[in-house]
Amino acid sequence: MLRRAFLGAMGASFISTVSFADEQNPDIWLREDQKIPFLSVVQKLDQVEHIVGYAKFNLISFDETIKIAKNYAKIEPFTQAELAYIEEVFYEDPSKYGFYGKRTCFQLSEIINEKEVVKVPHSGHYLYRGHSQESFEHILKDVGNSIILTSGIRGIVKQLSLHLDKVKSENGNITLATRSLVPPGYSYHTIGDFDVGKKGWGHENFTASFARTNEFWSLQKLPYISMRYTLGNQDGVRFEPWHVKIV
Repeated sequence: MLRRAFLGAMGASFISTVSFADEQNPDIWLREDQKIPFLSVVQKLDQVEHIVGYAKFNLISFDETIKIAKNYAKIEPFTQAELAYIEEVFYEDPSKYGFYGKRTCFQLSEIINEKEVVKVPHSGHYLYRGHSQESFEHILKDVGNSIILTSGIRGIVKQLSLHLDKVKSENGNITLATRSLVPPGYSYHTIGDFDVGKKGWGHENFTASFARTNEFWSLQKLPYISMRYTLGNQDGVRFEPWHVKIV
């Protein structure tokens, strides 16, 4: 695992009046025809998460999400335009955004078998039974109780929500967002990887600060884990010292 910190990308609030047609910018932005379904999908995913809860939202499938939106009065059913936009995001080739990682899920309707997962106490997150769970338990034993699980399994819907939230925070810049949160279908969180952090640090665990903690240095000494996104990785993802490679 590399031992250098990184400078995280700065976010910005989404402003609907901003023009995304800057020909001088090589990055790819939301198209005009995507703006309305983009904002409505973000809102509906947030509403579904509110209904099912933070932890359950990590596992929920796309089909379940559609049913919940249809059956709850506070959430309107997904429109054809919204569903088409979601499919476009999932099946798009992200190499156009500078991301070259491997696809981990091939169908939007793929589900997570809840019999194969275990909820980690006091975290709101899940891990797959077997190698992922055992690796985290070994980390707790070897590093100590100051290490925590900050993100475990993320189903396709959870990754979609995180990715779109990042696009929103980057003011519609899909290229910049994809360097931090990969599109749904490409996250190793869906099939086994997880994030760790320092207890009590909150969002700081996803910044350069984590690379300066004793917990981070202790992780470097463990022979049974490694870092997924090293500095200058070929996937095109920013350096993530908190992301534990399992798969």
